[in-house]
Amino acid sequence: MDIVSHGLWGGIAFGRKNRRNFGLAFCFGVLPDLCAFGPFYLAVVLGLAERPHFGHEPPDPSLFPTYVHRVYSVTHSLVVFLVAFALLWGVVRKPIWETCAWGLHIFVDIFTHSYRFFPTPFLWPISDFKVNGWPWGRPVIFIPNVLLLTLLYAWFLLRQRRVSNRSS
Repeated sequence: MDIVSHGLWGGIAFGRKNRRNFGLAFCFGVLPDLCAFGPFYLAVVLGLAERPHFGHEPPDPSLFPTYVHRVYSVTHSLVVFLVAFALLWGVVRKPIWETCAWGLHIFVDIFTHSYRFFPTPFLWPISDFKVNGWPWGRPVIFIPNVLLLTLLYAWFLLRQRRVSNRSS
């Protein structure tokens, strides 16, 4: 799934309490891709790396440096997410539910990435098992994703407005 959609899903699922919670959930929703691809695309912007060509098909994953693949494995692992969630819970002595947007990101990617482009290593480092999902760029996935996000946010914002009008 695209990085913005991940943030929006994370925000609507785990950040509805207030703006701070939304921002935190949004950030955790984009975190796995931002950590994996962000440094590479920064290098592209700075002219230090060549940008892979994105056409109708995803680019060849071998065009991405090895470190992108390694970081992707770490940030897209439910095992790593669960350990991080538990450690954070232990440190702050309460669950930080907004971090679950990271877990949601991984869960969605399991089914929206095919073997052709960054299949999700959700059991890393325990197993190399991956699912051959439907690529998120296909209209059958992308269009319903955008429509659902639009409907959910419209519903949420209308509901917020009604609650705010009642308390005024």
